[in-house]
Amino acid sequence: MKPLIIPIQNEYSEAAIDLILNIQQKEFNVPITIQDQPDLLNIKDFYHAGGGGFWGAFVNDELVGTIALIKFNEKEAAIRKMFVKKEYRGKEFSIAQKLLDTLIQYAKENEIDDIYLGTISKLEAALRFYERNHFVAIEQELLPEKFPLMKPDHVFRHLPLK
Repeated sequence: MKPLIIPIQNEYSEAAIDLILNIQQKEFNVPITIQDQPDLLNIKDFYHAGGGGFWGAFVNDELVGTIALIKFNEKEAAIRKMFVKKEYRGKEFSIAQKLLDTLIQYAKENEIDDIYLGTISKLEAALRFYERNHFVAIEQELLPEKFPLMKPDHVFRHLPLK
C-alpha cells in the first residue's frame, strides 16, 4: 500500500481540516481551532500563490497526511501543517518521511536555502523525526524577522539547505 503524495488545493480543505483538527485537538489536546488557522480555508492563496506548497498523502483515496511550505521571503520558508493520521505513522508507511522529502525537494528546486518550523514540546516523536532529518534547534529570538509565528509554538527548528 504505497501512499500517493500530490500537491493539493482548496478542494481538499475540508479533508485537511478534519485530519488536522482531529490530531491537534483530540490526540494532543492543543487548544487551537479552525479560526486560529484560516490558512486551511484557502490553501491556494495562502500557500501556493506565495511560492510555497501544500501536499497531501493519500492511501486508497483517503487523505492521511499533510505538509505545507510557506515562503516568507526570497530564500526562506517555514514548514506548516505536518500531520499524519495515527494509523499511518511509523516506518511501515514512511508517510511523514515521504512528505518531508517532497517538501525539501520542492524547496531545493525553487532555490529556498533555509527551512524553519515551529512546534510544541509535547510532540516528542515529531521533534525526534526532525532531528533525524538534520533540523537543528534554534531560539525564537534568532528566527528570521518575517517567520510566520503560530500562537501555540514554542519550540523551533532550522534546516539549512545550502
